[in-house]
Amino acid sequence: MLVALSGITAASAGAQLPTGDDPWLSRLVGRWILEGRIAGKDTTHDVDAEWVLNHLYVRLHEVSREKDAKGRAAYEAIVYVTWYPAAGEYTVMWLDSTASGGFAPEGIGHAKPDGNSLPFVFKDARGEVTFKNTFAYDTASGGWAWIMDNVDKGASKPFGRVRLTRR
Repeated sequence: MLVALSGITAASAGAQLPTGDDPWLSRLVGRWILEGRIAGKDTTHDVDAEWVLNHLYVRLHEVSREKDAKGRAAYEAIVYVTWYPAAGEYTVMWLDSTASGGFAPEGIGHAKPDGNSLPFVFKDARGEVTFKNTFAYDTASGGWAWIMDNVDKGASKPFGRVRLTRR
């Protein structure tokens, strides 16, 4: 499973920083159930999201309900999302239990808001897009869809389609 290990860049001194009323970050805060298909398999995860580090980041803690052979969560991630004002975009850092160690460039995602979506794009060390994860907010339900695609030589291939609903 391709998982983003995303690095978050610190805001420059004097730049406008997000607060508890940031429209995107505030919508992520809460307790969620993630359900859908990832890598061709049905899955359910619990996701808890909270403000951290002086309301500069939202930290998501994602844990699958599925277990591995040792009885541990089959998947677990800590995700940080923030507003990066110097670039006019959101950044995400995805740390998860499938990583082989280190902070690979593929783990750093960037997104400029587009309507009700944050289309995060992840690039490899050569600067080529390798993964996309669009966070699409549903104003009617107050939930999210995550649309995840692997990208190979510019061609997207569906990887995951999940929904987050409030617990």
